[in-house]
Formats: sequence, structure tokens, C-alpha cells
Amino acid sequence: MRPHQWVKNTFVFLPLFFGGQLLDALCWREAILTFIAFSFIASAVYCLNDLRDLEADRLHPKKCKRPIASGKIRPVNAVILMIVLVLSSLAISYFTHGSSNVKVSLILLFYFCLNILYCIKLKQYAIIDVFIVSFGFVLRLLAGGVACSIWLSPWIVLMTFLIALFLAFAKRRDDVVLYENNRIKVRKNVIRYNLSFMNQTLGLIGAITIVCYIMYSVSPEVELRFDNRYVYVTSVFVLAAILRYLQVSIVDQRSGSPTKVLLRDRFIQMCLLLWFASFVIILYL
Repeated sequence: MRPHQWVKNTFVFLPLFFGGQLLDALCWREAILTFIAFSFIASAVYCLNDLRDLEADRLHPKKCKRPIASGKIRPVNAVILMIVLVLSSLAISYFTHGSSNVKVSLILLFYFCLNILYCIKLKQYAIIDVFIVSFGFVLRLLAGGVACSIWLSPWIVLMTFLIALFLAFAKRRDDVVLYENNRIKVRKNVIRYNLSFMNQTLGLIGAITIVCYIMYSVSPEVELRFDNRYVYVTSVFVLAAILRYLQVSIVDQRSGSPTKVLLRDRFIQMCLLLWFASFVIILYL
């Protein structure tokens, strides 16, 4: 079920933050339920992914320890767990979200169906696979916004996609390093990537993300909405975090799990904390 990966689903809380609803108890209730529902549907996808990648995972130095690949859990039990998780996710979203229940349920169902296609076929195509993974984060954001009835700025949607794209390519880079050093092909499309392409892609997306964020922070729309002209100050922490992640990916070559990097790297954590604190001051004080 990968509970440590549930940190990705915290994207459903972003609409509360940017919508200025952090003090709204009802919005928190809806967001928490959406977080649980998305965590269950994402875990169901992990079950399907592990079933499909069973043979490849057994060749991977780290993934071989996963429950199905290591033989700790039988495939039939994984299938049962996947079905239970999907039904639980849809039940939570449909029966607890009031007027937005159908929309949230449809987003979850679309996410699951998209990932079925991803696991079966689409992940074999380079670039397309990364775009689908990144779009999943946009769906998390949309689910949170719909559940709480919060309008999402196109800037926030675009930023979410770009950051997810950056992290996804960083993760793929780790697969390329493993393939070029040990000839272990953990993905069929890994031969369509190389380190030169990955390094240039990460630099390009990182630059676009930073420029996009700066444009967002100085846009008249944002200044008017937040009634503050100093949103651009927060871009310093975004720049520092992206540069640090590039360092972790290219210099340290340990970007295989973005979740673990975010949970363990103190520099990035400090950047996120300062970014959050500066935004809280701008929005609420």
C-alpha cells in the first residue's frame, strides 16, 4: 500500500492554503476525507503496479524487497486488497462529500482508470509516462478544490504540474543511472533516456518552474487577491529548493524516491518551512 507515499496526497490540501481557508473547519473535514480517499485509490494503483512489474522488480536491488516481488504476499491477495481499496475510496468520496460527492468520485475514478492504462501500456512510452504521473498530482489538487468548493487559479494548476514533472524526471534519472552503471533495466523505456537528456530536461523544467512561479508571484491578479505586493519574496525559497533538488539528483545521484528525499533532506525541508511561513504571514497576518 506504500503508506509512506501518501505524503503525495497532501496536494489535496493546497486549495485550502491558497484559497485562504485554513481556518475553515468544514473545509478541513472535506479535505481530510479526500486525502483518505485518494490515499486508498493510490494504494490500489500500487498494488496493480506491483502485480504488473513483478518480474522487473525482482531484478531491482531495492524493489526486489517489495511484498509481492519477495514472495511475502501472494498475487491473489494483492488483487483482493486492490478491490477493497478502490471500493473503500469511492465509498468515502461518494457518501461523505455532500453536493460535491459525484465530482470527487469521478476524479478518483478517472485517476484509477488512467493509471490502469499507465500500468498496462502507457508507461512503456518515454515522456508520456512522466506526463501521466505528473497529471496525477493535478488531479489531487483538483479533487481538493472540488471537495472544498474552492476556485483554483490556473497558475496553481500549472505550478503543480511543473513541480510534479520535475520530480518525476528526477526519479527517472535515477533509473537511467542504474541502467548505465549496472545494465539493470527497471523500465522498458529506460533505453529512450540517457543522462545527458535527463540533465538538460531537469535544468529546463527547473528553469521554467522558477520563471512560472515568479510570474505568478508578481501578477496583478495575485497581488489583488492576496492584497499584498510582497508575494514575490517567497520565490527565493522556491529557487533554493529546486537548486538543492538538482544537486541531490545530479551530484549526489539519489533522487530515486522523491518522497524519501523530501522526508529526509533537511535543506529542502527548511526551504519548504520558510516558504510556508512566509506565505502564512502574507496571507493571514
